[in-house]
Amino acid sequence: MTEAAQKHPIFLKPGHNAGDLVESYKWKILREEPRLVEIDAHLPEHLLNPRKQLFGGFTGTYVDMISIYTARSLFTDVDEYRWAATVNMRIDYFAPVVGPRFLLRGETINDGRTTCMIATHFTDLEDNKLVYAITTLRKQ
Repeated sequence: MTEAAQKHPIFLKPGHNAGDLVESYKWKILREEPRLVEIDAHLPEHLLNPRKQLFGGFTGTYVDMISIYTARSLFTDVDEYRWAATVNMRIDYFAPVVGPRFLLRGETINDGRTTCMIATHFTDLEDNKLVYAITTLRKQ
């Protein structure tokens, strides 16, 4: 198990409803440091629309997972960070997300006392922008 998986096992093993939906246990962590995470993700067939693209309604699940994962990166001790509640999410779609793989990047825009703001970027393997989202999380 990687160091990241030891720190954040909920995202990298079965047993989390949203994580299981997007099959996050199959994600590859490319980079993880305070305020930033980068993931190589795959596009499960059960999330495709009839055009074989990520169905837009599932995009928010990816955004939420990456936002929470990025917020957790702000803490060196996992026990310091219990959970976060998503209080706002805005998603902008630039191009369809198609598989088999794509990249996700979460970065902290602002880390306040009770909330944090996270940007999530979806890109294809050629670094074309597909989706951009901003999420505000209330830290608990």
